[in-house]
Amino acid sequence: MADARPMPAADWKQSVVYQIYPRSFCDSNGDGVGDLPGITSRLDYLKALGVDVVWLSPVYRSPNDDNGYDISDYRAIMDEFGTMADFDTMLAGMHARGIRLMMDLVVNHTSDEHPWFQQARQSRDNPYHDYYIWRDMPADSSLPNNWEAAFSGSVWEPNPATGEYYLHMFSKKQPDLNWENPKVRQEVYALMRFWLDKGVDGFRMDVINMISKPAGLPDAPVIRAGHLQPSFGMVTNGPRLLEFLREMKAQVLDHYETLTVGEAPLATIQQGQDITNVYTGALNMLFQFEHMDLDAIPGDGRGKWALKPLALTDLKASMSRWQDALWQTGWNSLYLSNHDQPRPVSRWGDDGVYRVASAKMLATFLHGLQGTPYVYQGEELGMTNVRFARIEDYRDIETLNMYREAVQDRHEAPAEVLARIHVKSRDNARTPMQWDATAHGGFTTGTPWMQTNPNHTEVNAAQARDDADSVWHYYRRLIALRKQLPVLVEGRYALLQPEDPNVYAYIRTLGDEVLLVVCNFTPREQVFVLPPNVAFEQQQLLIANYVVNAADSVRACTLRPFEARMLVLR
Repeated sequence: MADARPMPAADWKQSVVYQIYPRSFCDSNGDGVGDLPGITSRLDYLKALGVDVVWLSPVYRSPNDDNGYDISDYRAIMDEFGTMADFDTMLAGMHARGIRLMMDLVVNHTSDEHPWFQQARQSRDNPYHDYYIWRDMPADSSLPNNWEAAFSGSVWEPNPATGEYYLHMFSKKQPDLNWENPKVRQEVYALMRFWLDKGVDGFRMDVINMISKPAGLPDAPVIRAGHLQPSFGMVTNGPRLLEFLREMKAQVLDHYETLTVGEAPLATIQQGQDITNVYTGALNMLFQFEHMDLDAIPGDGRGKWALKPLALTDLKASMSRWQDALWQTGWNSLYLSNHDQPRPVSRWGDDGVYRVASAKMLATFLHGLQGTPYVYQGEELGMTNVRFARIEDYRDIETLNMYREAVQDRHEAPAEVLARIHVKSRDNARTPMQWDATAHGGFTTGTPWMQTNPNHTEVNAAQARDDADSVWHYYRRLIALRKQLPVLVEGRYALLQPEDPNVYAYIRTLGDEVLLVVCNFTPREQVFVLPPNVAFEQQQLLIANYVVNAADSVRACTLRPFEARMLVLR
């Protein structure tokens, strides 16, 4: 196959990115774990879907305390996933199909099994000791501050050999790197060059806005008396963040043609503008989480597990803020799903009667916005959350720790805790990819590392590709439209009817062309009336998830359950 390698950098705004979680994508050798040859075997599937970029979750050597986000060797491939030769074959296969590859860059922390940390923990005089963040451990073993780690417990772990605690914002096996040390930064830049020189096309940067820690590491505000306190707010806008990112850009990114996105928990509008500013920023775009927190009770110490229904008006306000703020100053990443989030069709759609309709509606809503859409594996099939009846069937460290603390420490009812897990566990996104209706969804010929969702017999890629009206074909058409219509890429966003609690409607405008997107977010019929200030003489339906009568004017229409329409108005 001729090398069709990748579009020029100027065209990346037209791209659609597909995220692969390699452990769950495709197993080539029957050991129950997805691998690089498995990905290579499915590249024609991605080409047929029409995606331009793959974001590959970590494939580096790792002890897998956090499924590869704990890295012990940045320049080696995890044995379960294959070899470096397998990686090179996969990368060549992507480039031959015109698909770019973004690696997952995880440099806020390493594994505690990384050689740097193995050296660092031996003594305070070790040259690698200052690669990490330490505090003295007093005789009473009191903690340096009140911060709670993302996966529960304190962020501080004792290191008896040096009489210190080390900082870990996530698992105790994920010690945070000390970015204040210039040697650490140069190590990071060197490993980035290693992968860019191999031909990768950019990076998704894991929790990149956490690399600059505040001076003194002060206590977090108390929102749960007598407990450790949520700490992300203390480290997601550190004093040297932009300095570090701009240094990375000057020393590495400016010397390659790259596509970059930074994961930025708790990012503010200002941070989004600063990081992605085309003139003074460092990255092409970022992942902000504001809309991902809308179905959790604000300020509740249980975090994302404190469930509440989504209010569509909140979603409108959040998405619109970012659409407006980054217009011609930065660039949005558009996502409803990834390896850390539940399946959107179960979360904000209907994974029962209206699974197909609501999956298409959510796709229409997202892909009509201004920014770069991300499709997480299986999203294009309308894959759903899984509802395992036993905690033993879950694998995610965050989920297992939460269950243990809730049931054993707080004596909550196991059934109630499982109900929250069914809604919000990260494992909802990590069940194996459903390729066909055979055993284990065609993911493996062996025993999968985590059980396949039982609905794989009805929801799978083989069935979807054979059905012209499937979610998969709908995604394929949406992705094609982005390449055909400049208004989808460059058009200015404007929200319509912000107070409507049921219908999300907006327009995109580029010159004389107006794109209208109308989405019913409910399982009931809704009447939509176009505001009179949106003037047009003709309408052209581009895509819809129901059959629409050509004579049905969008000025006033009845939308069926989870109905979505995208039109051009002239």
